[in-house]
Amino acid sequence: MSTQKFQVQATITRNARIQGDYFRLDFVMPDLPAVAQPGQFVHVQIPGLEGHILRRPFSIFDTDAATGRLSLIYKVVGLGTEQLSHVPEGAVLDVVGPLGRPFSPLPAASVIVAGGYGCAATFLLAKQATTPPTVLIGGRSQADILLVEEYRALGCEVLVSTDDGSAGFHGRVTALLEENHAKSPKAWLASCGPIPMLRTLAELMPRLGIAGELSLDQAMCCGVGACFACVTKVKDTSPQGWKYARICYDGPVFPAEQLVF
Repeated sequence: MSTQKFQVQATITRNARIQGDYFRLDFVMPDLPAVAQPGQFVHVQIPGLEGHILRRPFSIFDTDAATGRLSLIYKVVGLGTEQLSHVPEGAVLDVVGPLGRPFSPLPAASVIVAGGYGCAATFLLAKQATTPPTVLIGGRSQADILLVEEYRALGCEVLVSTDDGSAGFHGRVTALLEENHAKSPKAWLASCGPIPMLRTLAELMPRLGIAGELSLDQAMCCGVGACFACVTKVKDTSPQGWKYARICYDGPVFPAEQLVF
């Protein structure tokens, strides 16, 4: 994992709705895109929120080191992201990163399982893979299915599931994984999405004989491991069998077998 971190002034070149409440944000900035790795995140200072001292963390969706571009996908879910959705092109924001533990490179026989806009956090992983992975994307409805064509453009086989059956497989993406694994077994899995989905995956993977990593890409406060507000249980050798790890500093990517949900 790269230990290089930067605090940079990043110019917005695109901040546009892609569908529903989901937006794509492109920055141009020095240095940071060249060292960012799949699964890492950046901490963004959002203008107009002077009364809120904390930055907002966003997983890195894509980078282009040659042009200095770094891209994010975000969903408007609260005050911070609502404010961010109105920041115009040309605005300059203060960005810190890349932060966090990244995904390991994908081996040949691998699958990505993404829930909602968790597919943004795994896109760069698929882009850098030597062999394109199979990608399973799940959401509550068709309105929550993102980046299908972008993954297909990388050469990935993409399968979709929706809880309401409005697109693809009718059911949870974890059920789609079970069905697909029976037809085309995979040995490695990388995932990002809602915690209930990750919990189910952590239980399912040993039964299917799949190893892999899960990104607990969720609300983080300081982003640098100082505040201990984003802890999760991980296995260790203590008498109780677990300890707390900081998602922003020790993660957000963890080996699936290490997590205690």
